[in-house]
Amino acid sequence: MQSLLRYCNFISAFSFTLKSDVMRYLHQINDWSIKHQPKWLVVVRVALGLCLLAKGISFIRNSTILQEIFTRSSIPPFFSWLAYFIPWAHLFGGFLIVIGLFTRLASLLQIPILIGAIIFVNTKNGVYSGESDLLFSIIVLVLLIFFLIEGGGPYSVDRQIKTSHL
Repeated sequence: MQSLLRYCNFISAFSFTLKSDVMRYLHQINDWSIKHQPKWLVVVRVALGLCLLAKGISFIRNSTILQEIFTRSSIPPFFSWLAYFIPWAHLFGGFLIVIGLFTRLASLLQIPILIGAIIFVNTKNGVYSGESDLLFSIIVLVLLIFFLIEGGGPYSVDRQIKTSHL
């Protein structure tokens, strides 16, 4: 029984140490990216957010486009509710990315949408098709992953909130 107790204590101490090491490492990455991120990346972040915002507005203004995309693609009918969610996710996520508020979270929420767009929608047409958004979707996905790692940068609401609390 005592050996089981010692084993449980060891596991809980190891788990706590592992969690604190991971958190410390993530804080180090965040601090490094804040100090070393070039200022011109703010322009890239704003452009990414504006592209998502424009796509959301486009889908909201003409909702039949997204419905057609869903019916032509290999997305199961069970997920047809996404046709109503995606425009608002692009609109809201794009706005958050533009201003740099919760940039990592907004990027994280956009990534599954872009992966779905690449896999289910854009790969059918191919890269060289006149109607294909595959290359654009891949570029947006790469930028979303980049800003998921890097964060909003020096000119963002996230940064302003962090510096005002210090």
